[in-house]
Amino acid sequence: MGHFYFVRHGQTIWNVENKICGATDIALTELGHQQAIETGKKILAEYVKADEILYSPLIRAKDTAEHISEITGIPARVEPRLIEQNFGKWESTARNGEEFKKAKACFANSYEGGESMLRLAQRIYNLLDEIKAESDKKTYILVAHNGIARAVHSYFNDLSNEAYAAWGVKNCEIVRYDFD
Repeated sequence: MGHFYFVRHGQTIWNVENKICGATDIALTELGHQQAIETGKKILAEYVKADEILYSPLIRAKDTAEHISEITGIPARVEPRLIEQNFGKWESTARNGEEFKKAKACFANSYEGGESMLRLAQRIYNLLDEIKAESDKKTYILVAHNGIARAVHSYFNDLSNEAYAAWGVKNCEIVRYDFD
């Protein structure tokens, strides 16, 4: 069976300030742009082979994907389902706030003005099912967000609610997932 790669976008100012970005369209910092360029170079140096980059429509993921594409020559296109989870009223608040931690434990509830964990998982699982179906013909790099990274990771691993909420990847980290 095939595989794909997941890359989280580069650093944003809200990452530095420990704020929840969610569906808010926050740009990369200068370091974030440099991280994306270095990730492209790493993909080349490690001979990571992919046919296409799919990226979230948010600017931080788009810019990361475009840097990687420019360096590697791998074509890139937007995939709307990779947009970060909408955290509703929690966006721009502290990532480690106690009230937000409580809200994250309720997977079926939509964040006030936002999207539930279950709805997020549905759209990501549907996308991963499609990628899996063509994984013997095509390899993708997905460029998205930490919330999306959690959903992707949970597709392959059983996690408790606490482990799901705590799991994440660093900015511009490359993670490989293999289909059984």
